[in-house]
Amino acid sequence: MANSVNISIEAPIENQIQEITYDGQEIYQAPLSMSENLARLAQKIDFAKSDDEFCNIKKEGESSSEVKSEEDKEPGYQSSLWPWDSVRNKLRNALTEVCVLADVLSIAKEKRYMVLDPIQPDSIESRPMVQVYGRKKALSAAGAVLLNGVERLRASETMRMTRNMPDFHIDLLRLRQNWRLKKVSNTIVGDLSYRTAGSKYSQTGVFEVTKAPEEQIAQAMSMNAAGPTPSALRVTVPPELQGVAFISVVCQKEQEEVVTATLSSSALNCPGTLPGDGAELHWQQKLEAAQNVLFCKELFARMAAEAVQLDASIPHMVVGNQIMATVLPGIQLLIGLCHNNGQNNNNSEAVKTKVVTSVCRGPPPQPEERAAKNEHDHVLEHSLHQLLRAVHHAHTHHPFPHPATGPLGPSKRRSLAGPMAADRYELLDMSKEQSLLEQIIQQAQHFFMRRRSEYVLDTIAKEVKDPLIVSHWNALNSPTQSCVKINIMAYGYDAVCRTSLVVHVGEKTLKCICRDGKVRHLSYELQELRDLIYCQIYQHQMTAVQAVGRCMGWQLLASSSHLGSGPVEPLGNASSCLLASPNGDRMIAIRCEPSVGIQVFIAQSPRKDFFVSELVQDKKWENLGGAFKEVKLEKMEGKNFLNKMELLMACLSSPS
Repeated sequence: MANSVNISIEAPIENQIQEITYDGQEIYQAPLSMSENLARLAQKIDFAKSDDEFCNIKKEGESSSEVKSEEDKEPGYQSSLWPWDSVRNKLRNALTEVCVLADVLSIAKEKRYMVLDPIQPDSIESRPMVQVYGRKKALSAAGAVLLNGVERLRASETMRMTRNMPDFHIDLLRLRQNWRLKKVSNTIVGDLSYRTAGSKYSQTGVFEVTKAPEEQIAQAMSMNAAGPTPSALRVTVPPELQGVAFISVVCQKEQEEVVTATLSSSALNCPGTLPGDGAELHWQQKLEAAQNVLFCKELFARMAAEAVQLDASIPHMVVGNQIMATVLPGIQLLIGLCHNNGQNNNNSEAVKTKVVTSVCRGPPPQPEERAAKNEHDHVLEHSLHQLLRAVHHAHTHHPFPHPATGPLGPSKRRSLAGPMAADRYELLDMSKEQSLLEQIIQQAQHFFMRRRSEYVLDTIAKEVKDPLIVSHWNALNSPTQSCVKINIMAYGYDAVCRTSLVVHVGEKTLKCICRDGKVRHLSYELQELRDLIYCQIYQHQMTAVQAVGRCMGWQLLASSSHLGSGPVEPLGNASSCLLASPNGDRMIAIRCEPSVGIQVFIAQSPRKDFFVSELVQDKKWENLGGAFKEVKLEKMEGKNFLNKMELLMACLSSPS
């Protein structure tokens, strides 16, 4: 065409319609500014593609055009390229990039070519009236809840004042003073466990606190008008913590036949019994009982685990809710958990019947052990409670480090192990700790050793009237160590001679310290202590006779505590002494045999049966003592043996 006309195509002036109202009015979208238009166009560029991709696309186009041109050319034609053509092209590209960078920096710096504005996000239409209505509705709902609560509190307070009913909040305050409480959602829960005191028992002691119904409170007040005012609280404890529980500790003798021991909370005088039908415990008593049940369960579970883990000479047995351990040969310690939750009246579910079959035949029960057979030992039960509380205390109270910068936890002895160069055996000895079961077994062993020692001393004191045996037990004792001082003396002669004997009662042995300083270690057998006491009694009699003789002026001629003449004594050794009167014409020979007793013989000079003969003509030989004659002590006057010997010496000392 000869005449060409340029036609310009422009965008329409009208903008896009954004919204059409209900009355037909059209709301147009605001036109974009230059910066917004540039940003919209820039968003269409894919900057992820590198320059190499654009160069590759360009090279592909050029290569295709070159191939077509080469096909058109004659076959003998060759293009000549300048050797520095590649260097020139790279320098031109670098110059172009530097120029572009300079232009961009000048545009960004001088602020007169282009202004960079941030992209405005899409505006969200705000409707203030809707927010006002929503806030008003939320405030009205919260106000209604508060008003409803105020009305309920006012009505409850009015009813309480008119009916003289207990206040829920006052009781809740008293409960909070003694127990740990917290609010979870709309409920109030508490914790009665010993975790804050150092317990690591897994069972929880969570209880729930609710408000008792007013009808129930009014009924309780009407039924018990003269009694205390019922509480407005209702405490709900878990079923496994309800009722009464205690640890039963019984020491019994092993027998050949089957021994059936039924432990029942009704048979024992256990503090805190279950209420009768229709009665309900106060919340304080109910929580204390539940806490005691939890404590007893923790104590029994710990001892049961220790009984299984301990390596004893006679293995301990754990059967159901009972632990059986051997204290001494022939004596068993039974530790049982008795829990009565009140769900069954015949106590068949509270405590099961335990059958113990003995595996060894022992002697018949001793008199001192009959009293302790099948009887609950409250002292050992109290010791078990003290041992577990000591464990709880040790978990929360650690010794302070020395120096202050040292680690917290190791004891002072272990802290000094490094400076003192402790060896491996000392470190192992520091790490050893006695379990609760071992400690209670040691206390039970000491208990039986003490009972046996008391029985032996009391029996000998009853059998032997002369001399007197007085036992003084030390009032300050430990659970596994006690001491008794035994004084042997004669009535009226305690200032002349007194024999003292100290016996340290341990767990399985006795340590006896005699008057001469000798120390003798005895086992748990009763006969050994009995034999030692009898030997000390006869040694006291011989020593006391010599002391009385010195007071009377008699002279000790000979004394021996181990006679080699006469029959062999089954118990100890025979002893004797020989005394002479002040004039020398009388002699007294005393022989003491533990199995026979004390024998007294006298001799006098001049001899009445001396006659002058052809062989012995000198009368001086008549001054030799004659044959000894035995004195019948049972027919003599005197309160005791020393009194009779004093009278005998006085009689023989008189010149008539």
